[in-house]
Amino acid sequence: MPKFLRRALHCWLLLPCLALRPLLAAADVQETFDTGSKPDYPNGTVALTTGNWTLTDAVLGSAEADRKNGAQAVRLQKNGRLTMEFFALNGASTVTVQHAIYGTDASSSWELWAQPEACNCNKWTKVGSTVFTTSTTLQTAAFTVNISGKVKFEIRKTSGGAARLDIDDFAVADFGIAPPATDNVNLALGNPSGAATDLNYPNNYLLVKPQYVVGYNRDQGKPNWVSWHLDAADRGSSDRQDDFRNDTSLPAGWYQVTDRSYVGSGFDRGHNCPSADRTSSDENNSATFLMTNMMPQAPDNNQGPWANLENYARTFLPTNEVYIVCGSYGIGGTGSNGLARTIDEGRVTVPNRTWKVLVILPVGDNDVARISTTTRVIAIDMPNTNGIRNTDWGTYRTTVDAIEVATGYDLLSALPVEVQAAIESKVDAGPTN
Repeated sequence: MPKFLRRALHCWLLLPCLALRPLLAAADVQETFDTGSKPDYPNGTVALTTGNWTLTDAVLGSAEADRKNGAQAVRLQKNGRLTMEFFALNGASTVTVQHAIYGTDASSSWELWAQPEACNCNKWTKVGSTVFTTSTTLQTAAFTVNISGKVKFEIRKTSGGAARLDIDDFAVADFGIAPPATDNVNLALGNPSGAATDLNYPNNYLLVKPQYVVGYNRDQGKPNWVSWHLDAADRGSSDRQDDFRNDTSLPAGWYQVTDRSYVGSGFDRGHNCPSADRTSSDENNSATFLMTNMMPQAPDNNQGPWANLENYARTFLPTNEVYIVCGSYGIGGTGSNGLARTIDEGRVTVPNRTWKVLVILPVGDNDVARISTTTRVIAIDMPNTNGIRNTDWGTYRTTVDAIEVATGYDLLSALPVEVQAAIESKVDAGPTN
Protein backbone atom coordinates (compact mmCIF):
# COMPACT_ATOMS: atom_id res chain seq x y z
CA MET A 1 0.00 0.00 0.00
CA PRO A 2 1.43 3.45 -0.88
CA LYS A 3 2.62 5.44 2.11
CA PHE A 4 0.16 8.30 1.59
CA LEU A 5 -2.75 5.81 1.73
CA ARG A 6 -1.36 4.27 4.91
CA ARG A 7 -1.30 7.78 6.40
CA ALA A 8 -4.99 8.30 5.67
CA LEU A 9 -5.84 4.88 7.11
CA HIS A 10 -3.77 5.43 10.26
CA CYS A 11 -5.28 8.88 10.85
CA TRP A 12 -8.81 7.51 10.46
CA LEU A 13 -8.24 4.51 12.68
CA LEU A 14 -5.97 5.89 15.38
CA LEU A 15 -6.57 9.54 16.07
CA PRO A 16 -10.17 9.47 17.34
CA CYS A 17 -9.11 6.85 19.86
CA LEU A 18 -6.36 9.04 21.28
CA ALA A 19 -8.96 11.25 22.96
CA LEU A 20 -10.08 8.20 24.95
CA ARG A 21 -7.92 5.52 26.56
CA PRO A 22 -4.42 5.00 25.11
CA LEU A 23 -3.89 2.36 22.44
CA LEU A 24 -2.31 -0.81 23.84
CA ALA A 25 -0.62 -3.82 22.33
CA ALA A 26 -2.15 -7.22 23.04
CA ALA A 27 -1.60 -7.55 26.76
CA ASP A 28 -1.36 -10.30 29.34
CA VAL A 29 -2.18 -7.76 32.07
CA GLN A 30 -4.46 -4.75 31.62
CA GLU A 31 -5.36 -3.25 34.98
CA THR A 32 -7.59 -0.14 35.19
CA PHE A 33 -7.86 -0.10 39.03
CA ASP A 34 -11.59 0.57 38.74
CA THR A 35 -12.61 -2.38 40.96
CA GLY A 36 -11.78 -3.02 44.60
CA SER A 37 -11.67 -0.62 47.51
CA LYS A 38 -8.85 0.79 49.61
CA PRO A 39 -9.69 4.23 51.06
CA ASP A 40 -6.85 4.40 53.63
CA TYR A 41 -3.08 4.71 53.27
CA PRO A 42 -1.82 1.93 55.61
CA ASN A 43 -0.41 -1.07 53.73
CA GLY A 44 -2.97 -3.47 52.34
CA THR A 45 -3.60 -6.02 49.61
CA VAL A 46 -6.58 -5.54 47.29
CA ALA A 47 -8.21 -8.00 44.88
CA LEU A 48 -8.49 -6.30 41.48
CA THR A 49 -9.56 -7.57 38.07
CA THR A 50 -6.11 -8.94 37.21
CA GLY A 51 -5.25 -10.35 40.65
CA ASN A 52 -4.02 -9.20 44.05
CA TRP A 53 -2.03 -5.97 44.34
CA THR A 54 -0.38 -4.58 47.47
CA LEU A 55 -0.69 -0.83 48.00
CA THR A 56 1.90 0.68 50.35
CA ASP A 57 1.27 4.29 51.39
CA ALA A 58 -1.37 4.30 48.67
CA VAL A 59 -5.14 4.29 48.17
CA LEU A 60 -7.58 3.59 45.38
CA GLY A 61 -8.62 7.19 44.82
CA SER A 62 -11.94 8.29 43.37
CA ALA A 63 -11.86 11.96 44.38
CA GLU A 64 -12.41 14.72 41.84
CA ALA A 65 -8.72 15.64 42.22
CA ASP A 66 -7.63 12.11 41.25
CA ARG A 67 -6.55 11.96 37.60
CA LYS A 68 -8.23 8.84 36.26
CA ASN A 69 -9.73 7.40 33.09
CA GLY A 70 -12.48 5.47 34.87
CA ALA A 71 -13.81 5.40 38.40
CA GLN A 72 -10.48 5.13 40.26
CA ALA A 73 -6.73 5.51 40.09
CA VAL A 74 -4.00 4.50 42.52
CA ARG A 75 -2.89 7.51 44.55
CA LEU A 76 0.57 7.18 46.11
CA GLN A 77 1.99 9.44 48.81
CA LYS A 78 5.45 9.75 50.39
CA ASN A 79 7.50 6.76 49.14
CA GLY A 80 4.44 4.74 48.22
CA ARG A 81 4.55 1.47 46.26
CA LEU A 82 2.18 -0.47 44.03
CA THR A 83 3.10 -4.16 43.79
CA MET A 84 1.75 -7.05 41.70
CA GLU A 85 1.33 -10.16 43.88
CA PHE A 86 1.03 -12.42 40.83
CA PHE A 87 3.10 -13.09 37.72
CA ALA A 88 2.35 -12.11 34.14
CA LEU A 89 2.34 -15.61 32.68
CA ASN A 90 3.61 -14.81 29.18
CA GLY A 91 6.54 -12.57 30.07
CA ALA A 92 6.68 -8.93 29.03
CA SER A 93 7.86 -7.04 25.98
CA THR A 94 6.66 -3.62 27.11
CA VAL A 95 4.85 -2.02 30.03
CA THR A 96 2.77 1.15 29.71
CA VAL A 97 1.55 3.21 32.65
CA GLN A 98 -0.65 6.31 32.86
CA HIS A 99 0.50 8.88 35.41
CA ALA A 100 -0.35 12.42 36.58
CA ILE A 101 -0.07 14.83 39.48
CA TYR A 102 -2.85 14.53 42.07
CA GLY A 103 -4.86 17.74 42.34
CA THR A 104 -2.58 20.76 42.57
CA ASP A 105 0.29 18.89 44.25
CA ALA A 106 3.91 19.34 43.21
CA SER A 107 5.66 17.08 40.71
CA SER A 108 6.76 13.56 41.62
CA SER A 109 9.27 10.99 40.43
CA TRP A 110 8.77 7.24 40.25
CA GLU A 111 10.30 4.05 38.88
CA LEU A 112 9.23 0.68 37.49
CA TRP A 113 10.87 -2.45 38.94
CA ALA A 114 10.62 -6.06 37.72
CA GLN A 115 11.03 -9.46 39.40
CA PRO A 116 11.30 -12.50 37.07
CA GLU A 117 10.06 -15.75 38.57
CA ALA A 118 13.05 -17.58 37.07
CA CYS A 119 15.52 -15.90 39.44
CA ASN A 120 13.69 -17.44 42.44
CA CYS A 121 15.48 -14.89 44.56
CA ASN A 122 12.97 -12.19 45.49
CA LYS A 123 15.25 -9.71 43.75
CA TRP A 124 13.83 -6.62 42.04
CA THR A 125 15.53 -4.93 39.08
CA LYS A 126 14.87 -1.38 37.91
CA VAL A 127 13.42 -1.09 34.39
CA GLY A 128 14.40 1.92 32.27
CA SER A 129 14.79 5.44 33.61
CA THR A 130 13.20 7.32 36.47
CA VAL A 131 9.97 9.02 35.35
CA PHE A 132 9.18 12.60 36.34
CA THR A 133 5.47 13.38 36.56
CA THR A 134 4.86 17.08 35.92
CA SER A 135 1.41 17.14 34.29
CA THR A 136 -2.05 17.41 35.83
CA THR A 137 -3.44 15.32 32.96
CA LEU A 138 -2.70 11.63 32.48
CA GLN A 139 0.34 10.89 30.34
CA THR A 140 1.74 7.56 29.13
CA ALA A 141 5.10 6.18 30.22
CA ALA A 142 6.31 3.28 28.05
CA PHE A 143 9.01 0.86 29.22
CA THR A 144 10.89 -1.70 27.11
CA VAL A 145 11.19 -4.86 29.25
CA ASN A 146 11.85 -7.95 27.06
CA ILE A 147 11.62 -10.63 29.75
CA SER A 148 10.54 -13.98 28.29
CA GLY A 149 9.46 -15.83 31.45
CA LYS A 150 6.92 -15.12 34.16
CA VAL A 151 7.44 -11.70 35.72
CA LYS A 152 5.79 -9.28 38.11
CA PHE A 153 6.20 -5.54 38.55
CA GLU A 154 6.29 -2.83 41.19
CA ILE A 155 5.94 0.94 40.92
CA ARG A 156 7.96 2.93 43.46
CA LYS A 157 7.37 6.60 44.16
CA THR A 158 10.89 7.93 44.74
CA SER A 159 10.38 11.64 45.39
CA GLY A 160 8.96 11.26 48.91
CA GLY A 161 7.43 14.35 50.45
CA ALA A 162 3.84 15.51 50.59
CA ALA A 163 3.18 15.53 46.83
CA ARG A 164 0.84 12.76 45.71
CA LEU A 165 0.93 10.82 42.45
CA ASP A 166 -1.87 9.16 40.46
CA ILE A 167 -1.21 5.92 38.55
CA ASP A 168 -3.78 4.42 36.15
CA ASP A 169 -4.14 1.94 33.27
CA PHE A 170 -1.20 -0.41 33.86
CA ALA A 171 -0.63 -2.73 30.87
CA VAL A 172 1.89 -5.50 30.23
CA ALA A 173 2.28 -6.65 26.61
CA ASP A 174 3.25 -10.31 26.24
CA PHE A 175 6.86 -11.13 25.42
CA GLY A 176 7.31 -11.22 21.65
CA ILE A 177 4.36 -8.89 21.02
CA ALA A 178 5.59 -5.73 19.33
CA PRO A 179 3.87 -2.42 20.09
CA PRO A 180 1.42 -1.26 17.42
CA ALA A 181 3.20 0.23 14.41
CA THR A 182 2.72 3.97 14.28
CA ASP A 183 3.50 5.68 11.01
CA ASN A 184 2.81 9.19 9.70
CA VAL A 185 0.17 10.00 12.33
CA ASN A 186 0.00 13.65 13.33
CA LEU A 187 -0.20 12.78 17.03
CA ALA A 188 2.16 9.79 16.85
CA LEU A 189 4.64 11.12 19.41
CA GLY A 190 2.03 11.67 22.10
CA ASN A 191 -0.65 14.05 23.33
CA PRO A 192 1.40 16.72 25.18
CA SER A 193 -1.33 17.89 27.57
CA GLY A 194 -3.65 14.89 27.56
CA ALA A 195 -6.17 16.99 25.62
CA ALA A 196 -9.58 15.40 25.11
CA THR A 197 -12.63 16.10 22.96
CA ASP A 198 -14.66 16.69 26.08
CA LEU A 199 -16.71 19.80 26.93
CA ASN A 200 -15.54 19.48 30.52
CA TYR A 201 -12.03 20.50 29.38
CA PRO A 202 -12.56 23.70 27.35
CA ASN A 203 -9.00 24.88 27.87
CA ASN A 204 -7.46 21.53 26.95
CA TYR A 205 -9.77 20.56 24.09
CA LEU A 206 -8.66 18.15 21.36
CA LEU A 207 -9.34 19.18 17.75
CA VAL A 208 -8.40 16.48 15.25
CA LYS A 209 -7.92 17.66 11.67
CA PRO A 210 -6.62 15.51 8.82
CA GLN A 211 -3.78 18.03 8.42
CA TYR A 212 -2.80 18.51 12.12
CA VAL A 213 -4.03 18.06 15.69
CA VAL A 214 -4.68 20.92 18.13
CA GLY A 215 -4.78 21.14 21.90
CA TYR A 216 -7.09 24.18 21.99
CA ASN A 217 -7.62 26.72 24.76
CA ARG A 218 -11.11 28.24 24.55
CA ASP A 219 -10.53 30.99 27.11
CA GLN A 220 -7.28 32.08 25.44
CA GLY A 221 -8.68 31.82 21.89
CA LYS A 222 -5.56 30.04 20.63
CA PRO A 223 -3.86 26.65 20.65
CA ASN A 224 -1.87 25.43 23.60
CA TRP A 225 -0.03 23.28 21.04
CA VAL A 226 -0.33 21.89 17.51
CA SER A 227 1.19 18.60 16.31
CA TRP A 228 1.75 17.35 12.75
CA HIS A 229 3.84 15.10 10.50
CA LEU A 230 5.71 16.42 7.46
CA ASP A 231 7.06 14.52 4.47
CA ALA A 232 7.35 15.01 0.72
CA ALA A 233 3.74 13.90 0.17
CA ASP A 234 2.57 17.03 2.01
CA ARG A 235 4.24 19.31 -0.50
CA GLY A 236 2.79 20.06 -3.92
CA SER A 237 1.82 22.82 -6.29
CA SER A 238 -1.17 24.33 -4.48
CA ASP A 239 -0.99 28.05 -3.87
CA ARG A 240 -1.29 29.73 -0.51
CA GLN A 241 -5.05 30.10 0.01
CA ASP A 242 -4.96 33.03 2.49
CA ASP A 243 -8.53 32.26 3.55
CA PHE A 244 -8.19 33.09 7.25
CA ARG A 245 -11.51 32.17 8.91
CA ASN A 246 -13.27 31.05 12.07
CA ASP A 247 -13.38 27.37 12.91
CA THR A 248 -17.01 26.24 12.82
CA SER A 249 -16.10 22.83 14.26
CA LEU A 250 -15.77 24.33 17.76
CA PRO A 251 -18.55 23.33 20.17
CA ALA A 252 -21.78 25.31 20.06
CA GLY A 253 -21.65 28.47 22.16
CA TRP A 254 -17.87 28.86 22.09
CA TYR A 255 -16.45 32.10 20.76
CA GLN A 256 -14.94 31.65 17.32
CA VAL A 257 -11.91 33.84 16.63
CA THR A 258 -12.38 35.45 13.21
CA ASP A 259 -10.17 36.66 10.40
CA ARG A 260 -10.68 40.23 11.73
CA SER A 261 -9.79 39.50 15.36
CA TYR A 262 -6.12 40.46 14.93
CA VAL A 263 -6.68 43.59 12.79
CA GLY A 264 -4.89 46.64 14.23
CA SER A 265 -3.46 44.62 17.11
CA GLY A 266 0.19 44.84 16.07
CA PHE A 267 0.44 41.03 15.98
CA ASP A 268 0.53 38.63 13.05
CA ARG A 269 -1.95 35.82 12.62
CA GLY A 270 0.86 33.38 13.32
CA HIS A 271 0.47 29.87 11.95
CA ASN A 272 1.35 26.96 14.18
CA CYS A 273 1.20 24.37 11.37
CA PRO A 274 2.54 26.47 8.47
CA SER A 275 0.80 26.97 5.16
CA ALA A 276 3.90 25.79 3.28
CA ASP A 277 3.83 22.43 5.10
CA ARG A 278 0.48 21.64 3.46
CA THR A 279 0.59 22.45 -0.26
CA SER A 280 -0.41 19.00 -1.56
CA SER A 281 -3.94 20.27 -2.24
CA ASP A 282 -5.99 23.45 -1.95
CA GLU A 283 -8.06 21.79 0.76
CA ASN A 284 -5.04 20.87 2.87
CA ASN A 285 -3.54 24.33 2.51
CA SER A 286 -6.84 26.01 3.34
CA ALA A 287 -7.08 24.05 6.59
CA THR A 288 -3.95 25.80 7.90
CA PHE A 289 -5.81 29.14 7.78
CA LEU A 290 -8.38 28.19 10.40
CA MET A 291 -8.01 30.58 13.32
CA THR A 292 -7.73 27.63 15.75
CA ASN A 293 -4.28 27.15 14.16
CA MET A 294 -3.23 30.76 14.88
CA MET A 295 -1.51 32.56 17.74
CA PRO A 296 -0.84 36.30 18.14
CA GLN A 297 2.79 36.49 17.06
CA ALA A 298 5.10 39.51 17.08
CA PRO A 299 5.92 40.28 13.42
CA ASP A 300 9.68 40.11 13.97
CA ASN A 301 9.28 36.71 15.65
CA ASN A 302 6.89 35.30 13.05
CA GLN A 303 8.69 36.65 9.98
CA GLY A 304 12.20 36.23 11.39
CA PRO A 305 13.64 33.23 13.25
CA TRP A 306 10.30 31.40 13.40
CA ALA A 307 9.89 31.53 9.60
CA ASN A 308 13.53 30.58 9.12
CA LEU A 309 13.06 27.43 11.21
CA GLU A 310 9.91 26.55 9.25
CA ASN A 311 11.89 26.83 6.03
CA TYR A 312 14.75 24.79 7.48
CA ALA A 313 12.39 21.95 8.46
CA ARG A 314 11.34 21.57 4.83
CA THR A 315 14.95 21.25 3.65
CA PHE A 316 15.02 17.72 5.14
CA LEU A 317 12.56 16.54 2.47
CA PRO A 318 12.34 14.30 0.51
CA THR A 319 14.90 11.91 2.03
CA ASN A 320 13.68 12.54 5.59
CA GLU A 321 10.39 13.03 7.39
CA VAL A 322 9.78 15.30 10.35
CA TYR A 323 7.45 15.19 13.35
CA ILE A 324 6.71 18.67 14.67
CA VAL A 325 4.89 20.00 17.72
CA CYS A 326 4.82 23.69 18.63
CA GLY A 327 2.91 26.16 20.72
CA SER A 328 3.13 29.13 23.02
CA TYR A 329 2.93 29.93 26.71
CA GLY A 330 2.92 32.81 29.17
CA ILE A 331 0.94 36.03 28.90
CA GLY A 332 2.06 39.29 27.33
CA GLY A 333 4.02 39.86 24.15
CA THR A 334 5.36 42.94 22.37
CA GLY A 335 4.00 43.58 18.89
CA SER A 336 4.42 46.53 16.52
CA ASN A 337 2.09 48.58 18.77
CA GLY A 338 3.92 47.70 21.97
CA LEU A 339 3.18 45.37 24.87
CA ALA A 340 -0.21 43.66 25.04
CA ARG A 341 -1.66 40.88 27.17
CA THR A 342 -4.76 40.28 25.06
CA ILE A 343 -6.37 41.33 21.78
CA ASP A 344 -9.88 41.07 20.31
CA GLU A 345 -11.48 42.74 23.35
CA GLY A 346 -9.74 40.32 25.71
CA ARG A 347 -10.88 37.18 23.92
CA VAL A 348 -7.44 36.18 22.58
CA THR A 349 -4.41 35.90 24.86
CA VAL A 350 -1.07 37.17 23.59
CA PRO A 351 1.64 34.65 24.58
CA ASN A 352 4.97 35.65 26.05
CA ARG A 353 6.97 32.82 24.43
CA THR A 354 6.75 30.60 21.35
CA TRP A 355 8.29 27.11 21.20
CA LYS A 356 8.77 24.28 18.72
CA VAL A 357 10.17 20.72 18.72
CA LEU A 358 11.24 18.86 15.56
CA VAL A 359 12.11 15.16 15.39
CA ILE A 360 13.92 14.23 12.15
CA LEU A 361 14.35 10.70 10.82
CA PRO A 362 14.98 9.05 7.45
CA VAL A 363 11.93 8.13 5.39
CA GLY A 364 10.68 4.69 6.40
CA ASP A 365 7.91 2.74 8.08
CA ASN A 366 6.91 2.24 11.73
CA ASP A 367 8.30 5.66 12.58
CA VAL A 368 7.93 5.69 16.36
CA ALA A 369 9.87 2.43 16.72
CA ARG A 370 12.70 3.92 14.64
CA ILE A 371 13.26 6.94 16.88
CA SER A 372 16.33 6.23 18.99
CA THR A 373 18.66 7.91 21.47
CA THR A 374 20.69 9.29 18.52
CA THR A 375 17.76 10.75 16.54
CA ARG A 376 18.19 14.45 15.88
CA VAL A 377 15.75 16.56 17.89
CA ILE A 378 15.60 20.35 17.63
CA ALA A 379 13.88 22.34 20.39
CA ILE A 380 13.55 26.12 20.36
CA ASP A 381 11.99 28.62 22.75
CA MET A 382 11.96 32.30 21.76
CA PRO A 383 10.44 35.53 23.11
CA ASN A 384 7.28 36.78 21.42
CA THR A 385 8.82 40.19 20.99
CA ASN A 386 9.13 42.66 18.17
CA GLY A 387 12.68 43.86 17.78
CA ILE A 388 14.27 40.42 17.90
CA ARG A 389 17.67 41.27 16.45
CA ASN A 390 18.95 37.81 15.73
CA THR A 391 17.03 36.02 12.99
CA ASP A 392 19.17 32.89 13.42
CA TRP A 393 16.75 30.40 14.97
CA GLY A 394 19.72 28.44 16.33
CA THR A 395 20.23 31.17 18.92
CA TYR A 396 17.05 30.02 20.65
CA ARG A 397 17.85 26.32 20.93
CA THR A 398 17.06 24.64 24.23
CA THR A 399 16.10 21.19 25.51
CA VAL A 400 12.75 19.45 25.32
CA ASP A 401 13.06 19.03 29.09
CA ALA A 402 13.21 22.82 29.52
CA ILE A 403 10.10 23.34 27.39
CA GLU A 404 8.28 20.71 29.46
CA VAL A 405 9.20 22.54 32.66
CA ALA A 406 8.00 25.85 31.22
CA THR A 407 4.71 24.52 29.85
CA GLY A 408 3.83 21.61 32.12
CA TYR A 409 3.42 19.36 29.06
CA ASP A 410 4.82 15.87 28.51
CA LEU A 411 6.33 15.96 25.03
CA LEU A 412 7.31 12.86 23.03
CA SER A 413 5.47 10.78 25.62
CA ALA A 414 4.76 7.93 23.17
CA LEU A 415 8.47 7.09 23.01
CA PRO A 416 10.08 4.61 25.42
CA VAL A 417 11.23 6.28 28.62
CA GLU A 418 14.89 5.48 27.87
CA VAL A 419 14.69 7.23 24.51
CA GLN A 420 12.91 10.24 26.00
CA ALA A 421 15.55 10.59 28.71
CA ALA A 422 18.33 10.69 26.12
CA ILE A 423 16.90 12.97 23.45
CA GLU A 424 14.93 15.36 25.67
CA SER A 425 17.98 16.41 27.69
CA LYS A 426 20.18 17.46 24.73
CA VAL A 427 20.53 20.88 23.14
CA ASP A 428 20.82 20.41 19.37
CA ALA A 429 24.23 21.31 17.98
CA GLY A 430 23.57 20.49 14.33
CA PRO A 431 23.62 22.85 11.33
CA THR A 432 21.05 25.63 11.05
CA ASN A 433 20.84 25.96 7.26
